[in-house]
Amino acid sequence: MIKISKVIHLFVLAVLLTACGFYSFTGASIAADVKTVAVQYFPNRAATIEPTLSQHFTEKLKDYLLAQTNLNLDSDAADLNFSGSIVKYEVKPIAIKANEQAAQNRLTIAVKVKFENTKDNSKSFDQQFSRYADYDSSQSLVDVEVNLIERITAELVEDIFNKAVVNW
Repeated sequence: MIKISKVIHLFVLAVLLTACGFYSFTGASIAADVKTVAVQYFPNRAATIEPTLSQHFTEKLKDYLLAQTNLNLDSDAADLNFSGSIVKYEVKPIAIKANEQAAQNRLTIAVKVKFENTKDNSKSFDQQFSRYADYDSSQSLVDVEVNLIERITAELVEDIFNKAVVNW
């Protein structure tokens, strides 16, 4: 009986904490007066253009914010605003074999992000985020590109989310 009572108390406490806006189980720490988020389109300004990357990245950031928070998406100025651009999309060899051929290649994507918190300007930032993934040079970039982009953008979005709303 005491065990059930403790479980109920913990559940009620967890519900109260998340409902009040103090804490969420994703680690997000968003003030109770923050209700909306806006994510502007991130154009690709890198030297090499991958045609679908801008749309993919922008939508992934929106989806992640909506899934991990209780915020509502706003198309204009909101309580939290994300804007920026893709500044790097680059493939370079990283491991050279004995015959001076690449054994592995690295795809790097970098995004410049301007985050504005209209409720607490001290949490706003303008920063570049970069992630990469390696692949075997025996594989064509065309064959692995979709999976690499998916993995890299997921990591970038998580980094941006953590910087913006997770206050560890």
